[in-house]
Amino acid sequence: ESLHSCIGLLGISAGSLLLAVHFYSSPRAAPLIPSTALGVLLLIVSALLAYAGIRRSLRNASLLVSLCLTLSALWSGYGVILILAGQGVLPDPGDTRDALVPGLATFTLALLLLAMVGFLCGEPLLALVAAAVSLASAHEVALHYSSSLGPSAVACSHLTVCLVGGYFALGRILYFLTKGKVALPGMDLAEKKAQEQGRGNAGSTNPFTAPGLLLNMLSASVFCCRLLGVTHRLFLGHVPWLWAAGTYQIGICVLSYRAMDVLMATAFGFTSILKFAGGYCLLYPAWQPEEPSFPTPFLVVFSILFAVLALFLSLQSPVDGLYLLVFVAYCIALACSPRGFFAGGPQGVTVAIFVASALVSLIHQYNVRAKAKIPTGKGAVKALLARSSLLKLREGPDLHAPYLGYSKYADAEVLTYACSVLASFALTATGDSQAPLATVVIPWVVVAGGILKLLGGSVAFARGKTLESSAFILYSVMWIIWGLTRYGGLYGPARSFHAAVGIVSFMLFNSFIVFCSLFLNTAWFFYSLTFMLIAVSFLLDAIHALPTGYDIAATLIFGLVSFYCFLAALSSSTFEGCCLPMGGPVVRLSGVGAGTTKCPHLPARKASSVKRIADILRNGGTCGIPTDTVYVLVAACSRPDAVEKAHRSKRQAQDRPMSLWISSLKQLEPAKHLFTPLLWDFMEAAWPSPISLVIPRGEWVDFLGMKDSAKYVGTPQSVAIRIPDCSVTTHLIDLVGPIVVTSANPTGEADTTHHNQVYAKLGDKVDAVLCGGPSPENIASTVVDCTKIDSGNIGFFRVGIIPKSQVLQILEQVQKK
Repeated sequence: ESLHSCIGLLGISAGSLLLAVHFYSSPRAAPLIPSTALGVLLLIVSALLAYAGIRRSLRNASLLVSLCLTLSALWSGYGVILILAGQGVLPDPGDTRDALVPGLATFTLALLLLAMVGFLCGEPLLALVAAAVSLASAHEVALHYSSSLGPSAVACSHLTVCLVGGYFALGRILYFLTKGKVALPGMDLAEKKAQEQGRGNAGSTNPFTAPGLLLNMLSASVFCCRLLGVTHRLFLGHVPWLWAAGTYQIGICVLSYRAMDVLMATAFGFTSILKFAGGYCLLYPAWQPEEPSFPTPFLVVFSILFAVLALFLSLQSPVDGLYLLVFVAYCIALACSPRGFFAGGPQGVTVAIFVASALVSLIHQYNVRAKAKIPTGKGAVKALLARSSLLKLREGPDLHAPYLGYSKYADAEVLTYACSVLASFALTATGDSQAPLATVVIPWVVVAGGILKLLGGSVAFARGKTLESSAFILYSVMWIIWGLTRYGGLYGPARSFHAAVGIVSFMLFNSFIVFCSLFLNTAWFFYSLTFMLIAVSFLLDAIHALPTGYDIAATLIFGLVSFYCFLAALSSSTFEGCCLPMGGPVVRLSGVGAGTTKCPHLPARKASSVKRIADILRNGGTCGIPTDTVYVLVAACSRPDAVEKAHRSKRQAQDRPMSLWISSLKQLEPAKHLFTPLLWDFMEAAWPSPISLVIPRGEWVDFLGMKDSAKYVGTPQSVAIRIPDCSVTTHLIDLVGPIVVTSANPTGEADTTHHNQVYAKLGDKVDAVLCGGPSPENIASTVVDCTKIDSGNIGFFRVGIIPKSQVLQILEQVQKK
């Protein structure tokens, strides 16, 4: 954590030092650092700052997270503009000023807000850094409009940032290297850690919301400055700010999924589309004299999606829900203005976006750090919904449990379905075949249908949703290729046979998706099936045989199905229970209309869950449980029928016999006289641990009550036995008695390392699964041959998590004793 903070602080110091040198030498004819070189260096520094902010946020929602991400966005846009100026793309000095001022003005206010929060929440050094950068940005804005200030004032401000950041980084490094023995004034990290622990549940808030809202200020500032007359026109120089804000918001969208905040992640995905569309509109006049036209139906649909998301978000935080209504007004204003972003109406709404983003960002940044929160209305909504028996908000750590496997991300299906709606309705814009780029369709199709859907597919893959992720990634590739081909000027007036062949290939892939979705749910079946209608329209257009109105009909059908899936995913992620059903599988693996029962998944952290598993085992069931290594399938020794059932469900190979687990040697105390003293002492010294001891089979096995099922455990000559080093497992054995154990996977397959994989691999052959999340270790236990231990020799059937040397050391100590 200290090293990641040092990277961020040293990055801030390095960037400020570069800018200080640049402004000190700017009056000279030949500056020390050319504009192009300075721009490249700032881009490198911004990448380091982004890395430091992301890595720092994984453990602690510090103000440094917002500071690093905000400065990274500032210097990335700044660097690109300097590169454009250095390469002669912005030849007029007034162009450079008009390009830089909106971003500098935004970050002056944004960093000032961060400084206020820092001073209020007890982080004066970071607040001083933010205030110094804010002052430097304000000086630079003033320098562009009045040369009397002089660049030296700007350089002094950046030099202050460099010195403060360097001091802070040096203090962190010294504290880290000396293990807390040397602490510079104001750098007592032990005291800061105590303060962090005293903040309670402040870290439960999404720490990336505030930087994301600041990026909304950046894009709004570009159009606000034009409306207020601060800049003379909208042009190519403003594109770096818009696209930097869009790129960073896509990153913050991913990080919000990491923070398990589905609704804000979806909101940032939506707003990033607007930023890329705005940048495209400003970029288009660079090679064509006229302004691009806007497809009205798409913007109306976008405003509806924003309104629905605002409604659901208001249930989580009314302040955020009201904030999103400003974007509803923005989309409506764009739909009503043929000139789009160049019109005065939408630019007037951006003023409201700028002000609202600043206020809501301040609230979020303060609530992340402070003990006393600014009320956002969440408590009132909770109290209101508590009176309703129909609607209950989802809460708790299991809010976004992974479908299969272990995942650190929330479900991204809400955003992905919404992108399908946006991309499909964008196809209703026919455009001009002679000038396809003149209609603003590419951002909606490529960014929404392509990039964001690809992001959703990646998150679905991380969550173990193999079919959904495959479909999302396939559809995203289709939207990107077709969007660039048809609306990017690559298609041309002549229809291509090669394009048709490629579309047919996509249709074959999608046919497989449609078939597999029969086994998933009804909504997914119709979702994949209606996308086939879109692919058919692509094919008919490629061969120049598209009937009039077919593409509109296909678009409406796919868009409406996607909108229903969007509402269903949104309601299921917000409320408990199934508000809008996705439907069951059309076809089940065991036949059409088969039963839908599944084994219960019980959280291991609850004592009641362990008790219920114990009841199932005592009643003759088999269960998957977590251990100190990987997941295992268990049955009670006192139920011979359950032991035989476990053997059948596992399809146990003869060379991989089942083993015995106990919770204490007291459970073998009645048969102690049947063990040699050396073997007993060795078991006592080796356990509890992930060490399985293969010991001679004898009459002691009869004491466990397995009767005829004992033939399934061990071999005729030996049995493997151990006491696991896992409190949940040993508590369960205390309740049930000795258990028979085998790995929770079909013979020959890899070990199971997550509770959902138990059900995935063994199907409905287990009666319950005790859910403990990911396995603490991915390596199985060490299996030691103790059949000849009395002669002083032991062997190893398998060396697992415990090395040979440690086992031999334990034996040596027992022998000495």
